[in-house]
Amino acid sequence: MRIGLVGVGRIGAFHAATLKELPAVDQVVVADADPARAQAVAKELGVTSVPDVPALLASGLDGFVIAAATSAHASLISLGLAAGVPTFCEKPVALDLAETSRVVELVEASSVPVHIGFQRRFDAGYQAARAAVQAGELGFVHHIRANTNDAFPPHREYIPQSGGFFRDCTVHDFDIIRYVTGREVVSVYATGANRGETFFGEYGDVDSAAALLTLDDGTFVAVSGTRYNGAGHDVRMELHGSLGSIAVGLDSHTALRSAEPGVSFPEGPPHMTFMDRFQPAYVAELTAFTEVVAGTREVPCTVWDALAAFRIADACELSRHENRVVTL
Repeated sequence: MRIGLVGVGRIGAFHAATLKELPAVDQVVVADADPARAQAVAKELGVTSVPDVPALLASGLDGFVIAAATSAHASLISLGLAAGVPTFCEKPVALDLAETSRVVELVEASSVPVHIGFQRRFDAGYQAARAAVQAGELGFVHHIRANTNDAFPPHREYIPQSGGFFRDCTVHDFDIIRYVTGREVVSVYATGANRGETFFGEYGDVDSAAALLTLDDGTFVAVSGTRYNGAGHDVRMELHGSLGSIAVGLDSHTALRSAEPGVSFPEGPPHMTFMDRFQPAYVAELTAFTEVVAGTREVPCTVWDALAAFRIADACELSRHENRVVTL
C-alpha cells in the first residue's frame, strides 16, 4: 500500500521511517509546510516527497498520516475525509474542545476511518494491565498513580501551539487511564507551576503539574508530570487493588534509582525520549493503521476517545485556573 505523511518534524520523520519498514507498506510519500525539509527527509529515508498536501492527496494514497503541527490537525483530517482516504492523526484532534467536537461530527457523518495516535494503547505493559483489570486479577481497584515525566523541555516555539501541559502531555495519561480501567472520569482537581524556563509562564503554561481524578466507580487516580526530569524520560502507571497491585513501566530502564542501601535496581540505562520508551508501541500502532487501511481491523482509537481525553485535559486546565474541583 501507498501511505502519505504530512509533517516531517521529529515525530513525523520518525513515523515515516517506521512506515517504510512495515511489510504492508510499499511506498511512503511525504510533504511538509517547508518543502525543502520534506525533500531532505525523503532523501535521508529513501522515500518520495511532494511539494504540498494537495499534491500528496492527489497522488493515489491508500492511507494518510498526519504528523503536522497541532493547529493544522483539524483541517488536515477534514481534507483526508474529503479525499476519502483512511486517516491517522497524531493527538490531539484540535487545540480546543469546540473544534475537536466539530471534527467528531465530521467523522461521524463520514464512512472514512480515522485513527487517533495514542500510542500507549499499543504498549505491552499497558495492554497487560488492561487484561489484568478485565480479568479481575486485582480485585477492585481503589487507587491508580500515573506519571509522564519528560527528561527535558521542548523548544520555546512549541509551547504556544501545544495547548498547554494537560492537553499536550498528561492527555496521554487521561487516555490510557480510560483504556486500562474501562471507566470514565467524573471529577478533577488540578494544579501546576512554572519551575523552570520562564517562557512557559509567558504563554500561560506550566512545566510541572498534578491532578486528582475520580472515576465513575469511585477509584482515585493521582496524575503527575513535568518537563524537567533529570533522571530521564519516565512514564509509569501503578494500579492498586483489593487482591493485588501491578506497575507498568517498571523495568531495568526506569528513570529512577532506589535510596535503599545495596539495591541496584533499576540497572539502566534510562530512556531519554518518548520515542525510545515507546518505540515498539509506535510500530504496533502504525501496523494497526495499515490493517485499518486494509479493512481488516476496526479503528482502535477513535475521535470519540480523543474527545473524551481532551475533555479531561480541558477540565484540568479549568481547575488549575480557578483552583476548584471540576465535574465532567
